[in-house]
Amino acid sequence: MKNNTIIEVTPQGFCGGVMKAIQIAKEVRIQHPEATITILGNLVHNEYVKKALSAMEIHTIEDPKKTRLELLEDVPSGIVIFTAHGVAPALYERAKEKGLVVYDASCPFVLQTQKIVQEKLKEGYSIFYIGKNHHPEAESIYTLSDAVFLIEKEADIPQDIENKIFVTNQTTMSTLEIQELFDAIEERYPNALFNNEICNATRIRQEAILKLKDQAIDLLIVVGDPNSNNTNKLASIGKKAGIPQVLLVQTLQELKSYNLDLNEQKIAITSGASTPKYLTDQIVQYLKTNTDEPFDLKKVL
Repeated sequence: MKNNTIIEVTPQGFCGGVMKAIQIAKEVRIQHPEATITILGNLVHNEYVKKALSAMEIHTIEDPKKTRLELLEDVPSGIVIFTAHGVAPALYERAKEKGLVVYDASCPFVLQTQKIVQEKLKEGYSIFYIGKNHHPEAESIYTLSDAVFLIEKEADIPQDIENKIFVTNQTTMSTLEIQELFDAIEERYPNALFNNEICNATRIRQEAILKLKDQAIDLLIVVGDPNSNNTNKLASIGKKAGIPQVLLVQTLQELKSYNLDLNEQKIAITSGASTPKYLTDQIVQYLKTNTDEPFDLKKVL
């Protein structure tokens, strides 16, 4: 590829919560070499992380039509790992009833949000929670109480709530979208309390994309799983930043399938917080040298 400029947007690789979750899964396998280990949903939202864990005989069960509590009924025995996205207290109770051995890989930032919401519920607040319906992180919070209202868009803001209101959000949302909804809620409920819980890893990556706005970028490549909310938000923000072309791809092979003319292009590359750096590095190497090595699943983790 001729005369390309490649900008590797930092940070790259797993965030701290993802690294913690993967390390827990690896340690559980080491400590229990013969046990049946089941992850309740995707440990993190990346298909290749799931494949690498499967190669270690750590199996994932998932069904987008089922809640985590319903999925738990499909785990008859053995060890269950709760994912990085957090779980509702009812899951612990049910796992205990079933006699399962539980390991919790919840991200500390998600646990922090859960704790805050639980405290505000005890204080008598109604909770306006900005998040994505059926996303496991959001599910772990909006199932806590009937006093938690899930808000995905402005039309979801409840009418005529006379109770005191506390507003917070899923940790992987777009900073731009969150602010728009905060403003809409404040206009309707000026006395509401607001607490922005977008995690540092999400915020820093999004801010880095916004800083590309005036750098005449031709193409932004976002590496990550299409089921990853934080990855999708990076692509969305790239478009809002006015970058002419934004591609979300999982692997180098997917990028090559587009048959793009990448000559004399200014290309920026970023990745979601659950994207293995190995996948991003493969794409960077290809863009810089026009060469690629055979894919090695063992290098994903």
